[in-house]
Amino acid sequence: MATTAGDATVNQFTAALEELDVGWTLTTTDELPGELERFPEPIVGVPFPFEDVSLPESIPRAERSDGVKAASTGVTAATLGIVEYGSVVVESKPPETEPVSLYADTHVAVVRLEDIVDSMSDAFAELGPRLRETGGNAIIATGPSATADMGALVRGVHGPSDVHVVIVK
Repeated sequence: MATTAGDATVNQFTAALEELDVGWTLTTTDELPGELERFPEPIVGVPFPFEDVSLPESIPRAERSDGVKAASTGVTAATLGIVEYGSVVVESKPPETEPVSLYADTHVAVVRLEDIVDSMSDAFAELGPRLRETGGNAIIATGPSATADMGALVRGVHGPSDVHVVIVK
């Protein structure tokens, strides 16, 4: 179980995100719809696995691959935030989650404040049993997609060129 994140943990997490050139927003459940609607359209999302935080009704659900591929912004839940690396964990269920997190130019990952852990070890301790039980998998995403295979650093070749983390308190 993730420990409740305090101010110091959030400050360290957001500092790590900034080092990776990842935007972030700290918001409340009530303010979440407005925060998400400010990203580039078309926007598509997948239902969140949380009982207390939901994907706003105003954001279309990803149902077909062509809609996902046409989206400028993809919104997913991040079931964990990892302070140590400024990473977010995006689980594979529902099945549209992975394409929504990878195909759009902008990936918005929504993580609850209580789901921010200090280290990769903490993340594995939390995630391992859950994934073994459900048979799922997860992506640990750290910043925008980037490659320097051909020389200069290029963003967005293998995934989103822009990542934004919304932390819900």
